[in-house]
Amino acid sequence: MRHDDQVNIPTPRFRLPVLGDVLSVDAAKPTQRELRMAAELGPIFERKILGHRLVIVSGAELVAELNDESRFAKFLALPHRKLRALGGDGLFTAFNSEPNWAAAHRILMPGFSRDAMRRYHGVMTTVAAELVEHWTARPHSFVDVTADLNKLTLENMSRAGFGYSFDSFAGEGENEFVAAIVRVLGHVNRTSNDLPFMRIFRGGDRARNERDIAYVHGVVDDVIDARIAEGDVRHDDLLDLMLHTPDPETGELLDKVNIRHQVLTFLVAGNETTAGTLAFALYFLARHPGVAERVRAEADGFRTPSFEDIPKMRYTRSVVDETLRLWPSAPGYFRKARTDTSLASGKYPMKAGDWVFVLTLALHRDPVWGPDAEHFDPDRFSPQRARTRPAQAYRPFGTGMRGCIGRQFALHESVATLAELVRTFDFELDDRYRLDIGEALTLKPRNLRMKVRTR
Repeated sequence: MRHDDQVNIPTPRFRLPVLGDVLSVDAAKPTQRELRMAAELGPIFERKILGHRLVIVSGAELVAELNDESRFAKFLALPHRKLRALGGDGLFTAFNSEPNWAAAHRILMPGFSRDAMRRYHGVMTTVAAELVEHWTARPHSFVDVTADLNKLTLENMSRAGFGYSFDSFAGEGENEFVAAIVRVLGHVNRTSNDLPFMRIFRGGDRARNERDIAYVHGVVDDVIDARIAEGDVRHDDLLDLMLHTPDPETGELLDKVNIRHQVLTFLVAGNETTAGTLAFALYFLARHPGVAERVRAEADGFRTPSFEDIPKMRYTRSVVDETLRLWPSAPGYFRKARTDTSLASGKYPMKAGDWVFVLTLALHRDPVWGPDAEHFDPDRFSPQRARTRPAQAYRPFGTGMRGCIGRQFALHESVATLAELVRTFDFELDDRYRLDIGEALTLKPRNLRMKVRTR
C-alpha cells in the first residue's frame, strides 16, 4: 500500500520525523523482527522508512483475501528485484507480464508429474546414502548439519534436474557454488533495507557480489553447454525439457539465457529452502526425542522405501509440515491489488497496484493454531486437527499460480531424507546450543552442529 489515506493500521512506536520507523529496521534478521512486531501490533501493521511505506499482513482472515487470485497477484518487491541480477526472468523472479514466465511454467510442469517424481526418487535415495556414508565416517564427532544438508539438496536438484554432480561429498568444507549463492542471497538481504548513505560503504561488497554472480552464471552455462554438446542424447530431466520442448501455446523453445535463469532458480530455491527445512527438522527432533522415536519407528517399517512408500510415512510428513509451520524457509511473500479493492469488508482500502507483505512466520502463529502455536507438535497436522483450521492459514510454498512449482519435489525429498537419517543415526545437540536463525532471503539455523551416532 503506497497511499496515505489508510486508517486504523497500527504503526511501530518511536516513529521519527523524515526517517520514519528506521529504529525498527534489523538488516540482519528483518522478518524475525517483523514477527516480534506482529505479536505486538496485530495481524496488520504499517512501517515507513524514509517515506517508503510497507504494510505487513499476517492474520489468517486477511491473508485468505490476499490469496484470492481474482483480486490479487504476486508482487516482485525490492529483494526479489535485486535477485534478478542472479536469476533474471526465471520462474521466481520474473515479472507477471514477462512472457518467459508463462512459457517456462507450461514447459516445466511435466517435470514435476508423478512419473517424473518417480524418476527423481532414485537420485534422492542415492544422495541420502552418500550423506549417510559421509556422517558414518565421523562417529561421535560434531558435524556441520546445515552445511552438509546444503550439499545433499544441491546434489538432489542438480542430478535429478540437470544430470550434473558437484561432487559435494568428495571434500571437506562448503561447496564454492553454494558459498557464492549464499553470499549473493546475503547481499540482497543486507542491502534491501539500506539507508541511502550506507551505499557508499558497500563498494567492496558490491564488487564481490558481481564476481559471485559471474561465477555462478559461468558454472551453469558450462552445464548447459555440455548438455548441448551431447547432441541427440536424451536424459529425460528438467534440462532436456527446457532445451527440446516447445511451448505448447507458442511452439517456441526457451532461449539459452532464460534456460540459465531457470536452472539457477531451481538450484537456488531447491537447494537453500529444503536444506533449511531439513536442518530445522533435525534440530526439533534432537529437542524432542519422543517425536524422533515415532519417526524412527515409522521409518523402520519401510527398510528400503520405494517411491510409493514415501506418502505412507504420514507422521514423518507431519514433522516436515510442522517444521515448515514454525520456520518456513521462505518467511513471506508479496501480493498486489489487481484493481481497486479493500480488505476486511472495506476497512482497509487498496488501490490497483498497492502491495503488502504476507508474513508467513506470523501467519503460522495466528490464533487459529491455538494457544500453543510456539510449541513444536507434529500431531497438529493429523487429519482430524487439520480439518478444524482454514486452509489459508498454512502457506509455506506461497500461493496461486506463482507458488512454488517444485513443492512436491521438496516434500518428497524432505520426507525420504529425514526418514533415512533418523533410521540410521541418533542426533545430539550441544546442551549450550541456542537456536540462531540466519536470514539470507531464506531462513536457516546458524552454527548448527550435532553429534551423529550410528544406531
